[in-house]
This record gives sequence, C-alpha cells and structure tokens, in this order.
Amino acid sequence: MQIGMIGLGRMGANMVRRMLRGKHQCVVFNRSPKPIKELAQEGAVGADSLADFARKLAKPRAIWLMVPAAAVDQNIADLVTHLETDDILIDGGNSYYVDDIRRAKELARKKIHYIDVGTSGGVWGLDRGYCMMIGGEKDAVTHMDSIFTTLAPGVVSASRTPGRELLGGTAEQGYLHCGPNGAGHFVKMVHNGIEYGLMAAYAEGLGVLRNANVGKLGNSVDAETTPLRDPEHYQYEFDLRDIAEVWRRGSVVASWLLDLTAAALAKDPALVQFEGRVSDSGEGRWTMKAAIDEAVPVPVLSASLYQRFASRGEADYQNKVLSAMRYGFGGHLEKAAAK
Repeated sequence: MQIGMIGLGRMGANMVRRMLRGKHQCVVFNRSPKPIKELAQEGAVGADSLADFARKLAKPRAIWLMVPAAAVDQNIADLVTHLETDDILIDGGNSYYVDDIRRAKELARKKIHYIDVGTSGGVWGLDRGYCMMIGGEKDAVTHMDSIFTTLAPGVVSASRTPGRELLGGTAEQGYLHCGPNGAGHFVKMVHNGIEYGLMAAYAEGLGVLRNANVGKLGNSVDAETTPLRDPEHYQYEFDLRDIAEVWRRGSVVASWLLDLTAAALAKDPALVQFEGRVSDSGEGRWTMKAAIDEAVPVPVLSASLYQRFASRGEADYQNKVLSAMRYGFGGHLEKAAAK
C-alpha cells in the first residue's frame, strides 16, 4: 500500500522504515530536508513541498501526520488545500481527543476521512513494533488495515492470553479500533496517565532502597531535623543495579519500564547524565480532566502528574511560602540543601 508520512522525527522516521520493510511505498515530507534525504536513500519517495507531496500520492490519498500535538492544526490547515474527496488523514501523535472530534467534523464537510491513532512504542518501535489505539469511521480504518498490521508488534510480541484465541479481533496483534473519532486518543491518553503512575512507583521505590543506609550517615541533632529513632534498622547498602535486574526475572513488578530502568542503572548507577526534570506532554492532565468529569478517583495518577510539576521547579514558590510561615510562627531557619 502507498502512504504519505509528514513528520520524520524519532518516531515518524522509524515508522517509515518499518513500513518500507513491509514493502509499502512511502512518500515523506518534513519541514527540515535532512531526514527526507536519509529516508529517500533507504527507499522512500521524498517530497520538497506539500504540493509535491500530494501529487506523488495516488488517490484516494492516505496521509499520516506524526507531529507534536500543538502543530497538528497548522499542518492540517497547510495540507487540506491539497486534499480531495475520500482522502484519509491520520493523526498518530498525542493529540487531545476533544480536538480529534472537532477535526473529524471539520474534515467531514470536505468529505475527507480522519483517523486518530494513539501510538506507543517510542524509539524502540522500529524493531518491536507499535501498539496502536485507533479511532475513526470503520470503513476508513479497515482501508488502512495493512498499514496497521505492518506497524503493529504482532501476536508473537507477548505470550497469548489464555482463551484469547476464542475472542478474535486485532487486539493481540497490537492494534485496536477502539471506536469513533477521538476514541483512539482517549485510550492513549489514559495509557499515558497510567504510564506516569507506573514510572513514579518505580522511581519512589528505588528511592527508598537507595536511602536504606541512612542509619550509617549520622543525624543532625537540632530542632529542624526529625530524629531517626532506630538507625540500626537502616544499615543496608543495596546495589540498585542488581535489584532492578532480579525484579525483571519472575517478579510481579516486571515490565518493559523496569527493563529500561535496569539498563539505565547498569550503564550509570548514579544517573549523572539526568537532571531529574520530568516533562509532561499533556496526556496526564487530560486524564485528570476526564476523571473529574466522570467522578472517578485517580489519586495515584494525579500524584504522579504533580510530582512531574515539582521536578521542574514548579513547587519552588509554594515551598518558599512554607519556609516563610515556619519562620514567622517559630523562627525556624531553613537548612542548607543536601549535596
């Protein structure tokens, strides 16, 4: 099948490579020319403008956008003048599902089909495949099935769930038509909210293990420090590389996220290359909004989102307010930050 890809960043370029491996024809465009040239050398058809891009695609066109959520509307506006009836436009980034509903309605007036595909797989997807959560009209989604099959990990990527063979469907292939427009990105939104919580749980647990030697370090004796009552209970020097590794094997907390953590710790136990400033691209916030609207309690997911804010210094002012209050009522002086 022929497909066009706009956005050749970390994921978009590797998705093109995986489709080329699957014998699909890929026409590619990017605002900077370097990745176009690189993929053209690997078998893709490069385009030097959106008009050229559209001309090189057979009708009805199938076009996949793999750009940041904030750039999707502008990309659609720039592209839509080159599209025609029955063309299919796919947004494979991390858009807000509410925007998908709006875009689908706007494009339907022009008789252009819109599909939202929540895509998970990151930089490893080229070889592992991409888990895809899809929203859109059934016929349009079915038309793209060979592309989804090629990009997906396939049944062999995980052990089969007992009884799953009786249920049928594409879920165990690694892609799923979740429902109408917005459904794909809604499922991906919650997926990423869960991801925040899982990541925070690993990080917090490893933090407790790392500091299990606090009883050996000695305690300040002053009014500003909570005394450690039983220092003999905290005399452990754990090797986090080994703990992460042993957890990978037969443990109920084993996961791909733990695999990545173990690899990072094996390479650099102190993680000196990282500052610990954790970004959020929106999905965690949108999951909180949905949870509030649905009256569903999500204390773990919300805490993990707020921790990301704090990691970037967003809590600095409120912490100063706390210090000011403590000083005001009790004359408590701030302690120097630990080095």
